[in-house]
Amino acid sequence: MGPTTTVALVVVAALLCCTEGFIGMNWGRMSAQRLLPSQVVDLMLQNGIRNVRISTTQSDILRAFQGSGINLSITLFNGNQPHNMSTARAWLQSKYHLLRVNNIESVHMGGGVYPFNWGGIFVPDYDVNWRGLNYVQAALNETGFGGKIKANIVHYSGELIPNITKPSDAAFLDNIKERMTEFLRFLRDNDAPFLVDFNPITDLERCGLDLSFAFPDNKSKLVINDINGAVYTNGFQWQYDCFVWALQKLNFSDIKIDVMTVGWPTDGYPGATSLNAERYFKYLLPMVISNQGTPKRPGVPINTFINSLADEPKMRTDVISPFNRHWGIYRSNGQPKFKIDLSGQGRDIYPTTMKGIMRMPQRWCVFSGNSTDTDKVRRQVERACAKGDCTTLAPAASCSNLGFGKNASYAFNVYFQTYFQDEKSCDFEGLSYITDQDPSTEDCLFPVEVVRGNQLIEFSAALALLWPLNIRGVVLLIVLYILGGFL
Repeated sequence: MGPTTTVALVVVAALLCCTEGFIGMNWGRMSAQRLLPSQVVDLMLQNGIRNVRISTTQSDILRAFQGSGINLSITLFNGNQPHNMSTARAWLQSKYHLLRVNNIESVHMGGGVYPFNWGGIFVPDYDVNWRGLNYVQAALNETGFGGKIKANIVHYSGELIPNITKPSDAAFLDNIKERMTEFLRFLRDNDAPFLVDFNPITDLERCGLDLSFAFPDNKSKLVINDINGAVYTNGFQWQYDCFVWALQKLNFSDIKIDVMTVGWPTDGYPGATSLNAERYFKYLLPMVISNQGTPKRPGVPINTFINSLADEPKMRTDVISPFNRHWGIYRSNGQPKFKIDLSGQGRDIYPTTMKGIMRMPQRWCVFSGNSTDTDKVRRQVERACAKGDCTTLAPAASCSNLGFGKNASYAFNVYFQTYFQDEKSCDFEGLSYITDQDPSTEDCLFPVEVVRGNQLIEFSAALALLWPLNIRGVVLLIVLYILGGFL
């Protein structure tokens, strides 16, 4: 490393290193059995999480975080981005009070699968997000929020050229460089960071790198030597510096990079297990809070958001993979899946258990064993999986080796649980029955989900008991109707 390079690194570090890196959390609600916002806020605080990314601007969610001291990144989902200044101002006015009383730091344009749509594959297109970005930031600036809240767009590895081995080889795709330059100028003008989503399994696979390299325990046999003496022994630092190099090649080395999503799925893909997720986070999180940075940006803090708080069985799988529903530290019923120290100290502990969770009765809907008409069984399994989450039956997933009968039982049960154990939902043309005998195997958990509404329904029922009989039913129905709209 020559003296010129050393000076450049010191200058960049001085510009970027002004705070300590933090561990944040993603929380999505693509689930039939949704955890209550108040429970989630409590869980975040118990686990020491003070920065949260949520995939909504929904008012009841924002109200739950009010007064918590938690910093929020919120999302204007696809189709909700303002298309002119008038709609941007109207949106801001509708959320003005909640923006003022919450610690909101950024508003992301687009959600789901990557919103820049460079190749025309995903929706919405670039122009929708680009216009929305400018309109929202202008509206924020008009009302005095601009210094505090930044409009932004999250990026991903598909925007880099393929088949990268060394980070110094990284660059943005030729067909997006002009637009990316315009976007980076917007970030610089508004003092906003460049936001990226990491998916260690597929991002490294895309570049032909061994999966063992993904783990930050630096035990992989793969070691990548780059220019200026840079040495990479794990995928996180390697991928981060790929983006650092890409920014540098467009003359934007001064822009900070935040990792808005990184995690390890626990099912639905080869290598996607709870043990691997535990191993990944055990070494990643201490690295984040150590502020050691990367070979390209040594000593520069990297704000990093874990993906994610809980599994989301209603996430799309057609664009990514079955593992897209299994990112959670917690199952959708609030039970932790593996040990993880969210303080970043690397302790061998489980995260705090969620309080107030009520599980439905220990009962399952299973296959009767009548396989005289296998086509009929397959049709009913398809019907069940169209509504329930059967991604754990995918090749290499935890329930992939069950066999015909157990496969049917699993499918029938997830449908039954999705509909909150309504006995009518265990009706598969005489092929199923309800049992209190757990059909789970050593490798495959047959889930029992949570009561819809949890303690709020308990509260509404208790409240109804205080009213005269002729009013009680009406009040309870109204409360349950409201809950049904939110849950």
